[in-house]
Amino acid sequence: MIIEDVVLGVHGGTGVDKKDMTPELEKKIRAGLKAALEAGAKRLKEPNALPLDGVEAAIRVLEDDPHFNAGRGAVFTHEGRNELDASIMEGTTKRAGAVASVTIVRNPISAARAVMEKSKHVMMIGRGAEVFSTQQGLEIVDPAYFWTESRWKDISRVWAEEKKNGGKADLEPKSSTYFGTVGAVARNSQGQLAAGTSTGGMTNKMFGRVGDSPIIGAGTYAEDGAAAVSCTGHGEFFIRYGVSKEIVSQIKYRGLNVQQAAQEVINRQLKAAGGEGAAIVLNSQGQWTTSRNCEGLYRGWINSKGEIFTRLYEE
Repeated sequence: MIIEDVVLGVHGGTGVDKKDMTPELEKKIRAGLKAALEAGAKRLKEPNALPLDGVEAAIRVLEDDPHFNAGRGAVFTHEGRNELDASIMEGTTKRAGAVASVTIVRNPISAARAVMEKSKHVMMIGRGAEVFSTQQGLEIVDPAYFWTESRWKDISRVWAEEKKNGGKADLEPKSSTYFGTVGAVARNSQGQLAAGTSTGGMTNKMFGRVGDSPIIGAGTYAEDGAAAVSCTGHGEFFIRYGVSKEIVSQIKYRGLNVQQAAQEVINRQLKAAGGEGAAIVLNSQGQWTTSRNCEGLYRGWINSKGEIFTRLYEE
């Protein structure tokens, strides 16, 4: 399905299995998506605002919401840490920035933008990214800020399973519950595009593991005249298949529309390889679509009239 006249779209990851969704949780998820869209759209209406501004504002809201696997709601690593990744890209000059494995930056998407605008690099990781973020005046928090009871219960269950299995670490995700991401795509009236993605990674991931979210061309990509893309899912597959760039290439070189391109990559190429996940796609004309090969995708969009729509499992 293609939705017309969209100015900003967001996703909150593939989410919990539908059988585990409660009415209370659904209400909170939809509220979080709506708040992100409102914040991003408000920023886009400001004088001289760029699509980047809307993307960053929307993602910051999702990073601050503990119901999403990014920022405060980040999952735990095998070592019991919260390690955060994010990237952002604008489609006019293809400038991009990213951070990976940060543990003290409240809003990694803002750190990613700072790398893009305040350094000569595209990606910074770990301690270096944290020092740089501090130098740029970004909000720094104690790592305990990212601790949430629900995520701690998740990793505790994994540790209990491993102990029962003789201490052998099961590092492969069993379902979409093990990974999640947030992201946003935006455009302005001139057809300029931007995209961003942020995540806490994969539950029980090994030390040093980095997924697709901070990788330009894998989890995030934007190119004016083609599309802005943000992805979520099993990151290793999204890296190997360069999913976000591949979707843009399908539009740019094969002439597919946004829906055809997303379906070709997510539901043919990726699915055939065993990769689970989804993508949101927005082009310069305001055509928006999503594609997933899993049960659900938390997502929402706002059009030029200010109308907001959210979806979880439904089409």
